[in-house]
Amino acid sequence: MTKNRPQAIPAVQLDTDRVLVTEWRFPPGAETGWHRHGMDYVVVPQSTGQLLIETSDGDIRADLVTGVAYSRDEGTEHNVVNDNDFEFIFVEVELKN
Repeated sequence: MTKNRPQAIPAVQLDTDRVLVTEWRFPPGAETGWHRHGMDYVVVPQSTGQLLIETSDGDIRADLVTGVAYSRDEGTEHNVVNDNDFEFIFVEVELKN
């Protein structure tokens, strides 16, 4: 079943030969759309709340806290959804090889 969700809004803040830094803003109900990460990356939440992570192995609920970073490896494939009733924001730092 296809869900009709608004899209998360990316804004590139910095793009160098070493990193790509993007701020992601998720209005309530917004999603990134399914994607595969081509680089290792670090996420720094600017909001506290829970995001729905849709994966090929099933859905995961991720509790995120403002300023508490986490990292994932290249190849991560998922769709990130803001199930909160408020805007959710995080900064993603992708590490170029």
